[in-house]
Amino acid sequence: MSIKDKLKKCFKEGEKSKERHKGLRKIDISEEIINAHIKKANHNFRALTSFKEMGFSDWSASAAFYTLYHLLLALLIKFGIESRNQSCTFAYIEQLIEDKKIDLSKNELKEIFDKNITDDLAHSNKILDLRENYQYSTKTSFEEDEFNELKNRVKNLYDKLRIEVEK
Repeated sequence: MSIKDKLKKCFKEGEKSKERHKGLRKIDISEEIINAHIKKANHNFRALTSFKEMGFSDWSASAAFYTLYHLLLALLIKFGIESRNQSCTFAYIEQLIEDKKIDLSKNELKEIFDKNITDDLAHSNKILDLRENYQYSTKTSFEEDEFNELKNRVKNLYDKLRIEVEK
């Protein structure tokens, strides 16, 4: 399915109901909501390290993903879009990249999520796949070097996304 077709479907889903829609919806741009998503991203980034310090580094994978996801939501709101669906969020961000409305590459977006990945989930290093792998597997901790690599990747993408939100 093309991005344009995916987005049409996402906006159609967004029209179905008010608060509980499962797609994309046009909204008024709100600095308050943008800042709330940035605050949540910061909270999640702090949790990434806190989980490790408490001996729950498997939860760091979820914190890593949602650190970046809340910045993507803030970016959508900057463009007057609300999302209630992860695949719709990624499709809209991909469209922004194609339209050159943001300075993010598709490869950087694929660091977080890659819809075309066919690898085994357990061997993927995409941040969404790491979250799902740690969430649904019986693993309870990251190796030290694996954790540090994840944290550095998230920090680099965080900085890039934060710049885009603040432009």
